[in-house]
Amino acid sequence: MYEKILVTLENSASDAAILDHIEPLARKLGSQLLLVHVADGWAARHYERLNLQESEEMRQDRLYLETVKKRFTDQGIPTESELLYGEPADEIVKLAESKGVDLIAMSTHGHKFIADLVLGSTVHKVRHTVAIPLLLLRGSA
Repeated sequence: MYEKILVTLENSASDAAILDHIEPLARKLGSQLLLVHVADGWAARHYERLNLQESEEMRQDRLYLETVKKRFTDQGIPTESELLYGEPADEIVKLAESKGVDLIAMSTHGHKFIADLVLGSTVHKVRHTVAIPLLLLRGSA
């Protein structure tokens, strides 16, 4: 059913909800996972255009992705990881479409309407852009 699942990660405590949920799902369905984190700090947003070196934050994000990837590969779940740079929603949509994923799994923060207007919402932008099914779980605060 879901052969390739894109799992978005924030490198925060809210990732636990989606990771704990996606693990048994991937195992049961025999799915391949594609873990993605989009670095969106100043250096990340201008990384390629200005030919910058990776920031410490970007290095930590890459290490985090590799650690999570190992968690799944050690359990026999085929897993890839991608560290992207820029606007999270845009990069998630582009990757999902280019990799032909069957499901996008994301954790949410549960902001109220006004907070989403002020802070923006990656989930909101993704869900209104893709035709791919989304699995949304509320992450920890």
